Amino acid sequence: MRIIDADGHVAEGASLAVEAMQRWPRHIAPRTDGLGLVIEGRHYPESTGPGAGCPTEHGLTSAPGLNCRTAEGVAANAERDHIDVMVLYPSLGLCTPTLRDPGFAAGFARLYNRWIADYCASSRGRLRGVAVTPIELGRTAIDIMREAKDLGLVATHLPPGLRTKNLDHPDLDPFYAAAVDLDMPLGVHGAPGMHLPKIGVDRFTNYVQVHTISFPFDQMVAMTSLVSGGVFDRHPALRVAFLEAGVGWLPYFIDRLQDHYVKRGHWIEDGWRRDPHDYLAAGNIWVTCEAGEPILPGVIDVLGDDFIMFASDYPHWDGDWPESTKPLRGRDDISDAARAKVGARNAQRFYSLN
Repeated sequence: MRIIDADGHVAEGASLAVEAMQRWPRHIAPRTDGLGLVIEGRHYPESTGPGAGCPTEHGLTSAPGLNCRTAEGVAANAERDHIDVMVLYPSLGLCTPTLRDPGFAAGFARLYNRWIADYCASSRGRLRGVAVTPIELGRTAIDIMREAKDLGLVATHLPPGLRTKNLDHPDLDPFYAAAVDLDMPLGVHGAPGMHLPKIGVDRFTNYVQVHTISFPFDQMVAMTSLVSGGVFDRHPALRVAFLEAGVGWLPYFIDRLQDHYVKRGHWIEDGWRRDPHDYLAAGNIWVTCEAGEPILPGVIDVLGDDFIMFASDYPHWDGDWPESTKPLRGRDDISDAARAKVGARNAQRFYSLN
């Protein structure tokens, strides 16, 4: 079967960081302990304190044979895991929406997008890159997203929330309109320790506890903003993927949104106009799953199989490389038609891949 990994990651390594430090020495420098970077005076990742992120030295899988520092190595690792196409979200690049100096933020985004496009170019379509953009910079963010589309990048990263705004803020409507015009899907991806807004995780300083709740909380907050805030009504062709939280949370949360829409939905002015299930059916909402999630057949039974995409989370410690696809290829509790959709066809539609 064909498999498209809808959410892998690139480990950018030294080349991107070195070029950034050479261009913006006042904004970015190595940490004195050698375990990450200092960007605009903040540690990336911040691995201590409330909402702690993963320490740099523990972020990758310890499985033997990992070769994630070059495009050739990643392509070979994808082959070993029976992955035909791997969509690569950023690692360090996830910092882009948090950068505060406008010129630096725009320059870094453009540098990253050119870097990831070049990184993927030699793979002959096996590796596909995701763009970053300083989303709060208005026209500049739109221009950068348009440039990323011209570079061949297949989606743009969307943070779960911004420093002072939720994703339904009217200031973001031109960005969403541009994404539709460009046929550019958006992928919501959080990252503890990367100075994105802390959603619930400010109560914990242990990374394991932070990681347990950060990704599903991020996706629930983002979905609440986009659905109840009327973003999909104002931009009915917008496609958004909610990433790295699995699929089991979605039936519960869609039901919860639906209950609030029916009973008190009118309390949100200029908000949702339809039952939240309708946005799922309309192709606005997409979600990734892990291949072995036991709840997957139940989600398919309740909500269908047209929006679920396989994701490996390669090369991170919590992924299952080099056997991340094995459960999907072997499980007998979903139909072959559903397996084909989850394995590749849905991601092919979401990312507009050949």
